[in-house]
Amino acid sequence: MTKVVYIPEDIANVGKEYLVNKGYSVVVGTGTDKRTILKEGKDAEGIILRTSEFGKDIIDSLPSAKIIARHGVGFDNVDVKAATTAGKWVTNTPLANASSVAETATSLLLALAKNLKNDINHMANDDFFYKNSHKGMDLEGKTLGIVGYGKIGKMFAKKVQGLDMNILIYDPFVSKTEIGKLVSREELLTTSDFVSLHLPANDQTKESFGEGEFKLMKNSAYLINLSRGSVINESALIEALEAKQIAGAALDVYSQEPLPMDSPLFNLENVTLTPHIASNTSETMDRMALHAAMEVDRVLSGNKPKWPVNQVLVEE
Repeated sequence: MTKVVYIPEDIANVGKEYLVNKGYSVVVGTGTDKRTILKEGKDAEGIILRTSEFGKDIIDSLPSAKIIARHGVGFDNVDVKAATTAGKWVTNTPLANASSVAETATSLLLALAKNLKNDINHMANDDFFYKNSHKGMDLEGKTLGIVGYGKIGKMFAKKVQGLDMNILIYDPFVSKTEIGKLVSREELLTTSDFVSLHLPANDQTKESFGEGEFKLMKNSAYLINLSRGSVINESALIEALEAKQIAGAALDVYSQEPLPMDSPLFNLENVTLTPHIASNTSETMDRMALHAAMEVDRVLSGNKPKWPVNQVLVEE
């Protein structure tokens, strides 16, 4: 009998074609509500998951599923504990997006330094000379603090090297680095001109950046976040921005997505907002789709996955 792979939200063709060529039946979903997922995915042995929430209730209601392959790096939308208890692998695609996210982080770093958002908006409103009273800054000689030095953090540091910035790194799980200097969290926050967050979303990092961290940062410093909205206490950030406790921020992720239009963040001139686009490139979407499909095939072929985020007892 042909094995079914269910994809609640569509993915790039390269991933679907890979599965079809391997002999799987691919079902692309029509909705992400619980009722639709359970109806359309009831026979699936493999699931490729994008942003849909997969809690214990859904996981336990899909007994045929052997793998939930995340289309991306983060897996905070999956109840990994419930999946492990149910004997289902959870995987991600850690090699798919590091370069793209690092490029976006570099773009936002430059946008903040050159005040691009406001210059563009004012020029569009026939205010050519806004620039005279709102100058940007050179990045050469400034200090960039990178919090979280996994694949993305390392790639960001590599790409920024050519800007001749001082690079500081904080990651309690890293003991050496070829780029920049490893420092304490406090030293990074108190000395950096730009602080860029590259942290996973988990219980340890939830709202780990709040009032205390913003008080440590220089009044002239900027915050960049392309990890997950949950790592920041958004209310504390808004207060810090409104009070000019920090100079500004560039945000790609939020505590609630889409960001509600009544959020005070939209009204702050010292904030640049993007709609979770850090890895939103054609190349990255192709890699995510293909790598997730490859993980599904590995598991459904009786092998262990290459990029597991949990461990499942496999019968010999």
